[in-house]
Amino acid sequence: MDRTAAATDLQHYYLELSPDPIRFDAVSQLTNVFFDDAKQQVFAVRSGGATGIVVKSATDAQNISFCMEDRGTIRSIKFSPDNQILAIQRNETSVEFVPFTTGGVTQQLQPLVQDMFIHHGKNSIYGFVWVQERQVALISNAGVEIHLLNLDKKSLKSVKSLNMTVNWFSFCPTSNFALLSANMGTILTPILLKASTITKLPRLELGTGQSCSGRDVTLAQLHGTNAIMILKQLQNRQFEVVIYLLNGPGLAPRKSHILRLGQNGRFAMNIVDDVIAVHHQATATSMLFDIALGGVETEPGSGAIIHQPIIPAKTIKPFSLEVPSISLDGQTMNCDLLIDAKLGCLWYVQLKLTTLCTLITDRLRLVEFLLQRTEGKSVLLNVVKEMMTTNYSGTMLPIIESIFNKLNSLYKTVLDSELQSQMALLALTIKSQPQKTISTPRVIIDQSDMYTVVFATMSEYEQLGKILLLYLHSLARHGITPSHELSKQIVIDLVKHKQFVTLEQLLKYSALNESKPLACFLLSLSNSDPSIAQMALDMLARLNAHEIILEVLLEKGQVIEALRMAKEQLPNGADSLPARKYLEAAFKTNEPLIFHSVYSFFQAKNVRLRGSPDFLKHEQCGEYVQHYQNLITSQCL
Repeated sequence: MDRTAAATDLQHYYLELSPDPIRFDAVSQLTNVFFDDAKQQVFAVRSGGATGIVVKSATDAQNISFCMEDRGTIRSIKFSPDNQILAIQRNETSVEFVPFTTGGVTQQLQPLVQDMFIHHGKNSIYGFVWVQERQVALISNAGVEIHLLNLDKKSLKSVKSLNMTVNWFSFCPTSNFALLSANMGTILTPILLKASTITKLPRLELGTGQSCSGRDVTLAQLHGTNAIMILKQLQNRQFEVVIYLLNGPGLAPRKSHILRLGQNGRFAMNIVDDVIAVHHQATATSMLFDIALGGVETEPGSGAIIHQPIIPAKTIKPFSLEVPSISLDGQTMNCDLLIDAKLGCLWYVQLKLTTLCTLITDRLRLVEFLLQRTEGKSVLLNVVKEMMTTNYSGTMLPIIESIFNKLNSLYKTVLDSELQSQMALLALTIKSQPQKTISTPRVIIDQSDMYTVVFATMSEYEQLGKILLLYLHSLARHGITPSHELSKQIVIDLVKHKQFVTLEQLLKYSALNESKPLACFLLSLSNSDPSIAQMALDMLARLNAHEIILEVLLEKGQVIEALRMAKEQLPNGADSLPARKYLEAAFKTNEPLIFHSVYSFFQAKNVRLRGSPDFLKHEQCGEYVQHYQNLITSQCL
């Protein structure tokens, strides 16, 4: 394969590893490697700790290194949330706790081995998780127990316990919920772990012959909801992932989604930006699923939505190192990290959104996908803009309209949420129930985004007018008032293509954001067609902008019309009008009859208000009084 073909091929990988992996001592006869997914820390333990323990974090650049006595094989090792206590499990019935202090020239964390203490239990401890800085939950075959650490007394005090038979457990550090297995994996009980609190949720009963093991279960948070994902083999030997969401009454697990893998063998899962990446060992490929997207069908009875992969499976983009196939022998990771203990590397798994834009040919489905991604906004705007180029012609207009409706539906929810928040602030003085928190969509495309990124860059595009009207119609459908910039853009395009009838209809039915600035902008385009000026005046009249209309009429020399309108529309009629301004406008018309009519109008006003036809000195009308006398003398009237 030549270099060009190879480069093109690399563009079609939709998963890649972060460019700078966390490097650590690879697993060997002398080194064991442990990973704490709660703190995303890798522990490289050499010779049981006697020749050194090095801790590296995916979230913190600071490394921790220290030495400890080799007291036997380590099963699990984890720091407390503040890195002040190290918990180590070496056997089934005990856990060691080693306090740490900051000292020395480098201010490195160092263990206080002399202050170490050991908790001995009566039951088989499967593992432990930190609940907070000084509370740890021990999960054993007899249940769960939260202990409070007392460093001064070197002891643990039980503050909460849950007694039940447990075969194995799984834990999700993202939302601190665990899954306890009983009855050989046929009964699964989710629990929430908080400070001094264990909340037992309704259990999930898989039924006879439906048992699962710990390696078949992945816990995660999908789109803000706790999820239990179980790998299950079908009768045809192919596998699927059954997803139970904890969002029903009492957070009971509900069978909600099924991911059809269409393969057999061994699998592992990552959650990357709420996308489920299922890795298949035999083919070294990965499949992507997003439960926020619609499925192909629903399962009879349960109503669970059945999903196929978003696009065909592909391998992860090759890394510059020689990376072996993904190892599935260790712990399945519930986050967006991938660890290779044999190579000594820890990566973030990343989605290549630009590549997915090429591979997902269904544009509407692509938009739905990008709306759920953290970094999807800029990519989505580029996709929308691309769809409106000449490459897609008019056949894409129905799809574009559907996309507009989807974008504006989310946009409307945000506007409504902001309105509710404002109303809640106004009602703060009234004692009421706490306001319900409304989740904000991950990606919002508002009118400003569409105008600045899309429409404003397409001024020469032939179908821009049709697209603008589609967007305007979508806004109206969702009860959203168009912005001034968008309204102005539509006016420019319609005037440019001389679609004056369409413009008149839009203004007649107030489809644009009518405002004084937009009316004035219309007036600036009145040279294109006489009807535009009238459209602007009609808009100003609807806005009750009578002063601006008077200025426009005066500028156009329609002084008589201005006086007539002033008498009908202004609060004080024409009594407050400045005589000089109107006499000046009448003088500029070079029409003696018009000047005479205006002059006579103000004389009558003076008689009515002051009992004399004369103008006062401060009105500065002397030159126009003289002009009127000249007209009388020359018998022009």
